[in-house]
Amino acid sequence: MFLTISTEGNARDPATDLGFLLHKHPEKAQRFATSYGDAHVFYPEASPERCTAALLLDVDPVSLVRRGKGKGRGGAPDSALAQYVNDRPYAASSLLAVALRTVFSSALRGRCDARPALAERALPLRIDVPVLPARGGPALVRRLLEPLGWSVGAEVLPLDEEFPDWGGSRYVRLALTGEARLSDALRHLYVLLPVLDDAKHYWVAPDEVDKLLRAGEGWLPGHPEQELITRRYLARRRALTRDAMERLELARLAEADDSEAEELDNAVDEEADTEERPVPLAVRRRAAVVRALEETGARRVLDLGCGQGQLVGELLKDGRWTQIVGVDVSVRALNEAARRLRLERMPERQAARVKLMQGSLAYSDARLKGYDAAVLSEVVEHVDPPRLPALEHAVFAVAAPRSVVVTTPNAEYNVRWESLPAGSVRHPDHRFEWDRKQFRAWAEEVAGRYGYGVEYRPVGDDDPEVGPPTQMAVFRAVSPEAVGTGEAVETGEPGGTGGAKEEPR
Repeated sequence: MFLTISTEGNARDPATDLGFLLHKHPEKAQRFATSYGDAHVFYPEASPERCTAALLLDVDPVSLVRRGKGKGRGGAPDSALAQYVNDRPYAASSLLAVALRTVFSSALRGRCDARPALAERALPLRIDVPVLPARGGPALVRRLLEPLGWSVGAEVLPLDEEFPDWGGSRYVRLALTGEARLSDALRHLYVLLPVLDDAKHYWVAPDEVDKLLRAGEGWLPGHPEQELITRRYLARRRALTRDAMERLELARLAEADDSEAEELDNAVDEEADTEERPVPLAVRRRAAVVRALEETGARRVLDLGCGQGQLVGELLKDGRWTQIVGVDVSVRALNEAARRLRLERMPERQAARVKLMQGSLAYSDARLKGYDAAVLSEVVEHVDPPRLPALEHAVFAVAAPRSVVVTTPNAEYNVRWESLPAGSVRHPDHRFEWDRKQFRAWAEEVAGRYGYGVEYRPVGDDDPEVGPPTQMAVFRAVSPEAVGTGEAVETGEPGGTGGAKEEPR
């Protein structure tokens, strides 16, 4: 199995920088032992103008059989003959993908300690795989790789060059060209090589879902062939495929909401009759959340669905918040949050106050227990209604903070935007938008079920006819014993289940 990665450069940005990214010196040939053979890395050419790194995987068929204990595709026993007559050692498939992950692990993660800025730069790349099994032919190769920005060359290899009448084989000669970060290119290959082969050399266990989501972060959630890729990568195991597709959908929603503020948030007060620069709704919303947190007396705060960390950064400015944890399903968003917050350069004492964690709010997470307050700012509307009960349980029953602050758009206010078509939602990934009555009905039901009282506040200018652009609910635990019990609590407060009340205007 053989693969080359080439790039071009000049005197100012030499192509040999590829060696920094791969963590392999161009002047050395290196050998790496694996359980199924040896992987060799060397550079056929290395000059400032052009540099090529080659990965050669020399598979030992005997080691491969012994390691797999005679099991072939999907873990089914092979015949005795198949252990010796097998095309696995000569085809680029999951063996080569695992070699990529093993030999270029730092490059695949986008780490380059010597040149951090280099890892974030798109390079002109050419990737060649002389022999690649592709069940689906060149058409499938293009369907999988062209949406990722690659120019694809896929030439069918003949069954036998001496007998062209025999037709083509299921193998192609692959050439990819394009500009991309090296880490992205390696992650594309790591996932798609075994997908094109539609086979793996090892048993696919549940942890393969996590591997797929890590390698597919940033590109797989929006890929037009997402389902096919997921199904083939997970060896057509239905339960794993279903789990992966659900988590990819959550990641897609998070990716779509990564922007610092939605367009309408920033335009909401543009027509205000004032000479002062209008304050975007996103900024006013964060300020309202901070005020609500101050009133609760919280010191340890969860920002659930933290995105790129704008609220986390706001809370870090005030020393009263002793611990701030940002949680998001999107690793890309968390990386951007870390960059914006400058966590690597932050003083040690300040860095001890903040933590970023990857997690899905559709699943219970014991790491979120024990905090004073949690924030769900512009999160619930991105969740499909059938999955809302799972989010409610994870936040109010399992994490069970003393206070929860929730903000969401007020659908009634949408008529105030002339640019928003009638009946449309503010963001293409909003699964719904509640009016004030619907939001309060939901909040009161949650409060009663999990032992909280709730009050409502407007965020932004409160229109006398349609209300504010954003609505907020502040949940407070009725008693520590009642929180998370799932039982309604009678408080004697008027205004609805769970002691719901409305703040005076």
